[in-house]
Amino acid sequence: MKQQYVYGLAAFLAIVGLSVFGYKWRVLDFPISKNQETSVWTIESSIRFESGPGSIKVNLLIPTLTPGFRMLNENSVSRGYGFSLNYGSGGREAQWAIRRADGLQTIYYRISVYEDAGTDQSDTTPPFPPPPVINEPFKTAVDVIVGDVKEHSADTASFTSELLRRMNDPSPDPNVELLTSNAATRAEFVESITTILASARIPARMVHGLEMQDRQRNAEAITWLEVHDGDRWRYFNPITGEENLPEHFLIWWRGNEPLINVEGGSNVQVGFAVQENHLDAVTIAETQAAQLGASAIDFSLYSLPIQTQAVYSVLLMIPIGALVMVVLRNMVGIDAFGTFMPVLIALAFRETKLFWGVVLFTLLVALGLSIRFMLERLRLLLVPRLSAVLIVVVILMLIISLMSHRLGMETGLSVALFPMVIIAMTIERMSVVWEERGAVDAMRAGMGSLIVAIAAYVFMGMQWLEHLIFTFPELLLVVLALVVLAGRYTGYRLLELSRFKALVGR
Repeated sequence: MKQQYVYGLAAFLAIVGLSVFGYKWRVLDFPISKNQETSVWTIESSIRFESGPGSIKVNLLIPTLTPGFRMLNENSVSRGYGFSLNYGSGGREAQWAIRRADGLQTIYYRISVYEDAGTDQSDTTPPFPPPPVINEPFKTAVDVIVGDVKEHSADTASFTSELLRRMNDPSPDPNVELLTSNAATRAEFVESITTILASARIPARMVHGLEMQDRQRNAEAITWLEVHDGDRWRYFNPITGEENLPEHFLIWWRGNEPLINVEGGSNVQVGFAVQENHLDAVTIAETQAAQLGASAIDFSLYSLPIQTQAVYSVLLMIPIGALVMVVLRNMVGIDAFGTFMPVLIALAFRETKLFWGVVLFTLLVALGLSIRFMLERLRLLLVPRLSAVLIVVVILMLIISLMSHRLGMETGLSVALFPMVIIAMTIERMSVVWEERGAVDAMRAGMGSLIVAIAAYVFMGMQWLEHLIFTFPELLLVVLALVVLAGRYTGYRLLELSRFKALVGR
């Protein structure tokens, strides 16, 4: 193919990628920096269950009052189900219904919220709770604890703090020990606290919520205590007794009612996934796209399920590592084994961190190479020899993991994330080069592979670059254009300038 065709293709790819990037950035207001605007958290609740022979009705408790947060939008993904939002005794409920369904069913409920400290979401003032019906000997234990706590408190807040301190005492008295004997979970423990507070005529209830973090594939709901002091609701950590909710804590539902109720189904499982986006990346982009009638938002990665987003946030950085590989090999002249092996090793470094990744990789290759030379004496055929090396690599991984665990070095457990086949092929290739071209060339190529892997790890680990590629995946067309141009480079490599320096003066 002629040179101008290559330049034309590269220019076309770059123009398309930069045009889409400019449109999404300037017109739809997608952010180019990770922390440019207000954080927006998208929480996705997935409901999985086995359908029964008849009709199915699913009720999921969803956020009603969310102090410190404001709801941006909510939606449901369910094929063939009718969907509605209702108010029940425990707050808002999302309800799905279908006449008949077969096999494993999956339903998604998604809500987006953003922090708003000025949000006024005061709940109604509750009445004084009636004295709970408690059987002996629990009633006597509750009366004794309530009487003792009242003597050491002045108001509702101090009463609650003192009660929590006594209930979490490492050396509890017999009354506390009796009341907490049946509390196997945090929710059951908080429920027993609300019972004691009701005996003291203090309105209290359980609150269940999620701690908002950057990206969580399996978030768990945490139970807290909510107490009304006559003026407002106050929140307490049931374990430490500290007041106020933790930072970025979203209340999902209140009370002791179950989160999910499925009629006509079995084996119900509920999971939460959390993703942090940005206000401009979601709200403004969707608003602008709706006003302009653009469909770019429909093809955004932010529209994918959150678990899938977490996978692509890693996969989209592989082309960056490939570009680093092309530059270092074709323009700098660093020798390396294989084409993409250093990029895969760089992915493993993301789990082990750079220092321990280099140590573990060097150790594995050195040990594996020693075993490879021992197998050479057996004069095995190629495929059995590679299989033997692969088995040895797996055994070495196991030994290193066990030894590091015994020594308290948990980083060694991540060695299993290294691509086993790549390491086996590296050992085989390095041994062949060692035999054909000598130990110097083999060590130079091995060191070059490690240098390329480290460089790829550095670029693939840049947070701003990861956000940019994830938000604007069309920039991969620009990366492709650079790779195409580099593929036609036939000039001197940087390392060859010193190699042929003697020819310059002739």
